[in-house]
Amino acid sequence: MAKYGRAASKRVESAMRRRKKGTLKSGSGGKVKSRKQAIAIGLSEAREKGAKVPPRKSSSRSRKSSRKTSRGGKKR
Repeated sequence: MAKYGRAASKRVESAMRRRKKGTLKSGSGGKVKSRKQAIAIGLSEAREKGAKVPPRKSSSRSRKSSRKTSRGGKKR
């Protein structure tokens, strides 16, 4: 069974082409130069459109920060 659908593949392909052309922009508006970032943007767009893409992996950093905040109030 395939992990990614054909539509997701097309989105990533399109993002890579836009990166190469210099028209792919990140969320903050800067030009994307990284190959990995272009793939991530393509997969994100595919997710928004409802293509078959596995859910985003949560990073260990975000898990740690959410644990800190869920413990309670400030210590004095």
